[in-house]
Parts: sequence; structure tokens; C-alpha cells
Amino acid sequence: MLRSKIHRATVTESRLDYEGSITIDADLVDRCGMWVGEKVTVAVVETGARFETYILPGERGSGIIALNGAAARLASVGDKVIIMGYELTDEPIKAKVVLVDMDNKVAKELTY
Repeated sequence: MLRSKIHRATVTESRLDYEGSITIDADLVDRCGMWVGEKVTVAVVETGARFETYILPGERGSGIIALNGAAARLASVGDKVIIMGYELTDEPIKAKVVLVDMDNKVAKELTY
């Protein structure tokens, strides 16, 4: 089940020479209920590419969305991404979704 989503975040950095992962502003991680180290699916709006990785915390309030390692080849700075966290459960859950503005600040919160 979808548990949390950051919708249409802007990639701010691309770090090919890094050991891997996605770095996300810790405020966004907290706001949508994701966890540091959590496995997430990332969809690149411009290309349709999808990949899985794990979350590293970025500086609070920075708006950072950095693709690290091999994932840096799948999107460019300025591209929009959708970051989705899932939960295995046999019960219905309500997903927390944050829509962000051009600076990766929360513009709206939804519950699915």
C-alpha cells in the first residue's frame, strides 16, 4: 500500500560520485511520514524512468532533493520527481501526500 508520497519535487543536485541513495530535506521526510533509510520508488516525470533507492536526510529547510550514485544518471537538476514510500500490510491505510512548490517547500498536504 502507498504510505507516503512527495509529489513533483525538483531535483536540486546530481552526485554521480557518491555511494548511492536519494538525499531529501529532513523536513520533507518528516512531513510526509517517510523514514531515513526507507526504501522508496522514485519516478522521473520528464522521462518516465523509475528506480528504487533509500533515503538519506538532507539539511532541514534546504529543499534538497539530490540523486546520488547510479540514480544521478536517471534525472537532471531541474527535473521533477515523485517519491513514494510503501508499507506491506493486510489493513487499509491512509497515505500522507505532500505537494511541493518550485523550492521543494510544502504547498499542500493530502491524505489518500
